[in-house]
Amino acid sequence: MSGTPPSTPPDTSPPEASDAPGNGSNPEDMTMGELVFEISDRATVLVREEIELAKTEVTEKLNKLLQGGVTAIVAGVFLLAALAMIMHGVAWLINDLFFDNFYAGFFIEALLFLLIAAGAGLFAYRAFQKASPPTPDMAIEEAKEIKATFENEEED
Repeated sequence: MSGTPPSTPPDTSPPEASDAPGNGSNPEDMTMGELVFEISDRATVLVREEIELAKTEVTEKLNKLLQGGVTAIVAGVFLLAALAMIMHGVAWLINDLFFDNFYAGFFIEALLFLLIAAGAGLFAYRAFQKASPPTPDMAIEEAKEIKATFENEEED
């Protein structure tokens, strides 16, 4: 031990509400500098809150998309396993009912599944085109309202 006390970190806490100029006072009693500081401070807080709202909205939308995607993948894996069993049985059934060559049943079934896959791919393509991107709608609406409020105050 060296005998010197550990250094304390500098005070990085936010200023108290009473430290800010003009807090709790009437705007008519404030100086021009205090008014500018107050407006700047409030605008900064407003912008930070709007950014936080936008981040939260996008995060919520992405989480919902991720949950839906993972669930769809899991369902697809089980569907694929069941489909493999069904495909094998149907191919042998087609062979037994219509053909003497067991390859024919598998080729006809493969053609049928290629047609189904093309239809599903077209459906997926259209669904992705209709899907909306994860935009922060609430934050955009709030910003429009704030802009309209400022424009109305400027006209008065």
